[in-house]
Amino acid sequence: MIDTRLVTFIALAKYRNYTETAKSLHITQPAVTQHIQYMESLYGVKLVVRHGGQLHLTPEGELLLSYANKMDALSTEIQRALHNRSGIARKYKIGATLTIGEYVLPAILGQHRRVHPNIDISMSVQNTDIILQELDHASLDLGLVEGPFNRQKYEHRIFKTDNLLLVVPPEHRLAGRDMVEIEELCQEKLIVREPGSGTRTFFEDNLRKRGYSLTDFATRMEIGNLNAIRSMVLANVGVSVISREVVKAELAAGDLCHVPIRGMNLEREFCFVYLPESLAMEFIEGFMDFCLGQAPDA
Repeated sequence: MIDTRLVTFIALAKYRNYTETAKSLHITQPAVTQHIQYMESLYGVKLVVRHGGQLHLTPEGELLLSYANKMDALSTEIQRALHNRSGIARKYKIGATLTIGEYVLPAILGQHRRVHPNIDISMSVQNTDIILQELDHASLDLGLVEGPFNRQKYEHRIFKTDNLLLVVPPEHRLAGRDMVEIEELCQEKLIVREPGSGTRTFFEDNLRKRGYSLTDFATRMEIGNLNAIRSMVLANVGVSVISREVVKAELAAGDLCHVPIRGMNLEREFCFVYLPESLAMEFIEGFMDFCLGQAPDA
């Protein structure tokens, strides 16, 4: 556990408000002030200042925050590692993006539980950006993402490949077409995931490479729920570019049709991501091997 005054400083940097910081930590506002004054006296620098009624970190405060976050993350990781070393049941936390968490991992986690009943895995389903943030803060041991990430910062391993598909209902004017031009597709109402989603980022990157963006579409809707997106396409509310994993059954039944987009290869990778020298490396390597054995490429 890191020093409580450092915890107070991290919270103040988050809330930028003494009252909210005190509430979040269940201490008094004068105690927050005392903790910050102690830190400033200890390091001999000003950590926070007020400008126009707003609380800001000084450059020294920003530097301390970067180190404090690393210390807090390491403290959390140490606690989990020591608990797992001494306990009968070992607990780990993984994060998965929506497509992977809802359509790929559930069956694998069930099988893993049957094979390894002493390993307790909890899963958080978030978008790529949040998963990477939680890895940085040691809130997760391992992430599985479908979007771009910093491959120099994180260790990674490919889980499987996936394809994004443009899907439309059978009665849509594009159904049955061998190919659609991007210019024509831009006339459609596009249903996309929220910002921060790996699916959206990957599609946006591919559009950008060809000189287009989401703003070129006549209309678009942002939906954070894959089932809702699928249902809206089935109801002919709009079209969507979505993972094959999400619409496998509908494509097989003929309830949805895939229309290729000329010049766009939307094959991508699902990747395991984790921090170098993680204290949970034994679990990470074992779980990755298990997943790869359970989920061959589709």
